[in-house]
Amino acid sequence: MNRYPRDMHGYGATVPDAQWPGGAKIAVQIVLNYEEGGENNVLHGDAASEAFLSEIVGAAQWPGQRHWNMESIYEYGARAGFWRLHRLLRDLPVTVYGVATALARSPSQVAAMQDAGWEIASHGLKWIEYKDADPADEAADMAEAIRLHTEVTGTPPRGWYTGRCSENTVRLAAETGQLAYVADTYADDLPYWMEFGDRDQLIVPYTLDANDMRFATPQGFNAGDQFLDYLKASFTALYREGQEGAPKMMSIGLHCRLIGRPGRIEALRAFLEFAKSHDDVWFATREQIADHWAATHPHKRRERPSQMDRDTFVKTYGGIFEHSAWIAEGAFKLELGAAHDVAIGLHNALARVFRSASPDRRLGVLTAHPDLAGKLAQAKRLTAESTSEQASAGLDALTDDERAEFTSMNTAYVEKFGFPFIIAVRDHNKASITAAFKARLNSDRETEFAEACHQVERIAHYRLKDLLP
Repeated sequence: MNRYPRDMHGYGATVPDAQWPGGAKIAVQIVLNYEEGGENNVLHGDAASEAFLSEIVGAAQWPGQRHWNMESIYEYGARAGFWRLHRLLRDLPVTVYGVATALARSPSQVAAMQDAGWEIASHGLKWIEYKDADPADEAADMAEAIRLHTEVTGTPPRGWYTGRCSENTVRLAAETGQLAYVADTYADDLPYWMEFGDRDQLIVPYTLDANDMRFATPQGFNAGDQFLDYLKASFTALYREGQEGAPKMMSIGLHCRLIGRPGRIEALRAFLEFAKSHDDVWFATREQIADHWAATHPHKRRERPSQMDRDTFVKTYGGIFEHSAWIAEGAFKLELGAAHDVAIGLHNALARVFRSASPDRRLGVLTAHPDLAGKLAQAKRLTAESTSEQASAGLDALTDDERAEFTSMNTAYVEKFGFPFIIAVRDHNKASITAAFKARLNSDRETEFAEACHQVERIAHYRLKDLLP
C-alpha cells in the first residue's frame, strides 16, 4: 500500500472542547528545561563539546576537548539561573524537562523542584542528538534514563521529551508503556492521541516559538521585551479562541541558562503578571493536562480507511459512487494517510479517481444512478443508500399526479441527455427538486453532464459523512 505516515488533518476545522477545569479559557503550561550537566562533554563520555543553545554565536563542537566557555555557560544555568527561576516560579505549577544525568549531578536543584511540587518529566538520558541513532541504542538510552530518573527523584517519570529526537523517538517512548504523555511534537495547540500497535499514546505537544531558546538562535529574540511581546500575543490569541468556545493550551519553554539571566527574567515576570490579570486561566503541569485529557477525551479506536486492506476498503467504499467499485479500487492505490481517514479526505481521494476517468467511464457512473421516484424505487429495488436519500426528500410518498410528473420529466431528461437526472436530494426538498429538474431540462448536454458529475460527488460526500468523522 502507498501510505503517507504523517497526519496533516489533525482535528480539522472543528476542534474538541478541551473542557479545562473550572471552565478555563486557556491552559498555561510552563516548562523549565533542566539540561545543565547533561550536555555534550568529553567528561560525560561524548566525542566532543556542546554547541547548542548558548550565548556563543556560531558555536561549534570541539572534538576530544573540553570547551571551558561553553561549560561555564551551562554551569551558570545550574548555579544562578535555576535559583532565580525557582524564586519566581515556585508557587506556580511547572513541568521540568529533566535530563537524567543532569538531575543526578544536581541534587539540591532536584530537592527544590520537589519542594515546589513541580512535575519532573524525563528529558532523556543526555542532552544529545538522536537523529542518526540506531533505534535499539535509542531505546536502551530511554530505558536507562527512566531507571536513573527513578533512582534520583524517587518516582518514574510520567512524561517524556527528548527534544533532539529521531523519527523513532515518539514510537519508542510509546512502546515503553510507562508514559502518560509524550511531548516530542509541535503539531497542535491541544493534546491528541497516536496509535502504536496496541498502545494508545497521548501526545501533549510542546513549542519552539514561545520558547526562550530563540534568544540563542538566528533571527530570534534579542531582548526581553521581544520575548514578552511574543508571549502576550500568543496568550491573547489563544485566550480569545477560548472565549469563542475553543479553549487551547499555551506551552512556554524556558532554560535556566537563557531566561535565567537577569536581563531576561523580568520579561517572564511581566508576562506572568499579564496572564494572571485575566480570569479563567488554568496554570497546570503537563501531567495535569495529560490526566485531564485522558479522562475527558479518552481515545476511541476505529477502522481507518488508510489502514484497510484492499478487499475491505473496496467492500466498504465501493458503493459510495453508485455501483462503481472501480473508483474505490483506484482510490486504494493512491497515497492515502490520516488525512483520508475522515469523510472530506476520503471523498477527495475517490473524487480524484472519478474526475480523472474518461468521459465514457464517468457516463457509466451517471447511468448507474436510478431515476428519481422511478420504476426501481416503486419496485423497491434501489440500493439502501438511494432508498434512504430519496425518502429524505419525500420522494417515496408522491401523489399520483406528482409521480406522473416525475415520470414524464425522467423520460424527457434521459431522451435528451442519455443519463438519468441526478441531484443530491439531501440539499433539497420535494419542491426544490422539482424546480431544479425543470430548470436543468433546458441545459445543453455539456453543461448538464458537468452538473450531473458534480451532483454525484455531492451524493458521495453525504454517504461518506454517514460512515466517517
